[in-house]
Amino acid sequence: MMTVERILQEMTLIEAFHLARLVDDFVELVTDSRDIADPAVDRLTPTPYPEDSDAAAEFSVATRDDLLDRRLADARIVRSALGTLPPDSDALTEDTALTTREVFVSIESVDAWLRTLTAIRLVIATRLGITSDEDPGGDDRHGIYDWLGYRLDLLIHAADEAEGLPID
Repeated sequence: MMTVERILQEMTLIEAFHLARLVDDFVELVTDSRDIADPAVDRLTPTPYPEDSDAAAEFSVATRDDLLDRRLADARIVRSALGTLPPDSDALTEDTALTTREVFVSIESVDAWLRTLTAIRLVIATRLGITSDEDPGGDDRHGIYDWLGYRLDLLIHAADEAEGLPID
């Protein structure tokens, strides 16, 4: 039995624009911050040895670049699916910004999407000091963290629904 080959994710043009910007920023972070002490990048490459600094350092040397390379490849898959977008969101009229855009996520790339959106949320949580999804925070940027959680939830539900459905 064949299954669905791709999942439709509808979002407004302004949502697609902001998601693309977040992914672009994430690619830049992963590319440029490999050799600097950055808590957000450290959160993307956790150690299984938090109590043993020597083992943690050895593990990091052996795995950090590979983990970051995978995160970079995943982010590029997501960015490619978002396609070409206007260079500046300020130039969009309200009607244009709220136009629905169809973004197709192939079944093969669902995991890359899930990993990328989760990784971006980790970076934002680290930067804002968010320690729990229940933490409302006093910062308006917490809304971005929540919105990414919403997009993750939509994708998970769509992937679950697509699993095992026959192709039309």
